[in-house]
Amino acid sequence: MRKATICIFSFIFLSLGILVAQDGHSDNNHSHGTEASHEHHDGDGHDHKEDHSHDAHDGKHDHGAESHNHDDHDHGHDHHGDAHGDNHGDHGHHHHCECGSAHHEYNAGEVAFHHIMDANQFHLFGDYYVPLPCMLKSDDGFKFMLSSSFGNSGHGNGAYAVDRYVMVHGTVMRITDPNFPMGKVEVGCYGHEEKEKDGKVLPHYTVEYKGKCLELHEKSTLDGGVLGGGITSFYDFSITKNVFSMLLAFVIMFFMFTRAAKGYVTRKGMAPKGIQSLLEVVITFIRDEVAVPFLGHKADKFLPYLLSVFFFILGLNLLGQIPFFPGSGNVTGSLSVTAVLAIFTFILTTINGNKHYWEHIVWMPGVPAWVKIILTPVEIMGMFIKPLTLMLRLFANITAGHIVLIIFVSLIFIFGGAPTATEAGTTGGSILGTVMAVPLTMFMMAIELLVAFIQAFVFCILSAAYFSAAVEEAHH
Repeated sequence: MRKATICIFSFIFLSLGILVAQDGHSDNNHSHGTEASHEHHDGDGHDHKEDHSHDAHDGKHDHGAESHNHDDHDHGHDHHGDAHGDNHGDHGHHHHCECGSAHHEYNAGEVAFHHIMDANQFHLFGDYYVPLPCMLKSDDGFKFMLSSSFGNSGHGNGAYAVDRYVMVHGTVMRITDPNFPMGKVEVGCYGHEEKEKDGKVLPHYTVEYKGKCLELHEKSTLDGGVLGGGITSFYDFSITKNVFSMLLAFVIMFFMFTRAAKGYVTRKGMAPKGIQSLLEVVITFIRDEVAVPFLGHKADKFLPYLLSVFFFILGLNLLGQIPFFPGSGNVTGSLSVTAVLAIFTFILTTINGNKHYWEHIVWMPGVPAWVKIILTPVEIMGMFIKPLTLMLRLFANITAGHIVLIIFVSLIFIFGGAPTATEAGTTGGSILGTVMAVPLTMFMMAIELLVAFIQAFVFCILSAAYFSAAVEEAHH
């Protein structure tokens, strides 16, 4: 009972620590393709006679005529209700938006990255999404709303801007133009291109509004520019897909451990039953095969953390295996999450390091002085490399598995010659792709189920090994 209670509370603090570190920016830097949220138009020849007023603006452009009278392209005409007062002759900041160009052919890589990234809503299938609460902070103050407030124009894009915020591929962004009208405003298609900045090629997003292409800001991230992020015009404190998945895993685990603890009280002296028997096997295994062999008589001190991190990672990995289930995100495939878990292990290792541990890092008794000059920096670097490998190992294995699964499913669209994931290709090719995709996907899902347990165990046993090195007594 006592150990179960300690494990539960340790799990609570672990979950809260990860929530604080959520930014998910690394997942949002992937390429998602250029998809129009409304019907596509040719940026070189659309009809400028259409009504540009806000009430009449529906985000659609006339394609009925293949040829246009170029005399009708009056670049000095008035945009009724245009909050900016600009015209099409201004090719400075507000230029013609070509985001509505024709669809590219199906790109399995873009679909895979779109699937694993964090988002402000759950994508079930097709254009069906489960909204999540958004908590946004800018110079205008806090804004609270559901992600459904942006509407849906397909591919996770919002049909409306709300107080200059928009939804792009399921992620909230903000229009940089300070003159853009506040409130709920209908917008057009979204654009995406790669631009070089400070020697790095980074995604650049835009939205079309009344014939103009307005730049968008992604949310602020504290990555120091390493992943292309930085401080922008707003902060996102929303309950994203990954955060919700962690909360869901916590609730499930809390319920399971509470039931097991209650079983030990009500069935004292009796054989375990139900969830109690399932958890007891796993807990006993971690204690007898991981904690005790590595930590000996000090195993009880670190066992609550080892059990918490094992069940937390395992729970998230298993949730990620359930298709179309709210919570099946790529949580442990996010660097934000794996980094916090690795930092916790690093902190516990560092604060529990004894004299023997620190001597072998900064002093190394019995080693010649000239060798210490070489080895001491290496040992200090090793202190930080160990949690780094923990972080990358978990992230890479889980992310790779999700990507491979999506690639296998994409064989259906690739062999069918589908131009996009929402348009059908040839029947024969689709059948061939299905025949290949189904067995490969089933096999990969079985492997991923095994990986879910292995990666939780590997993180747990390596953490125990690092703790062991920190608390090991000197041998004479």
